[in-house]
Amino acid sequence: MATLRIELQVRDYELWRSAFEKDAAGRERSGARGYRIFRPAEQDHEVMLDIDFDSVAEAGAFLDTLRTKVWPSPEKSPAKIGEAKTHILEMVEAREY
Repeated sequence: MATLRIELQVRDYELWRSAFEKDAAGRERSGARGYRIFRPAEQDHEVMLDIDFDSVAEAGAFLDTLRTKVWPSPEKSPAKIGEAKTHILEMVEAREY
């Protein structure tokens, strides 16, 4: 499993969420298995998003779609401010208590 982690600043969370729901990049069609959205308790204009894929290649291809087709478009990404910080992660170890 690979996780695409995206950290971004947004002008308005509800506007960002509405655009996210429209799914201009086609998450499921691109192989996404699920996602988690996080917001720091003390920061209303920051969003952290983890999107899970079966492989690093799928996560990378989806990130490329975001960078080339979604983020440059004010219509598809109306609330995003500046450049997103991204990482493609592979789980090394996990433990539950």
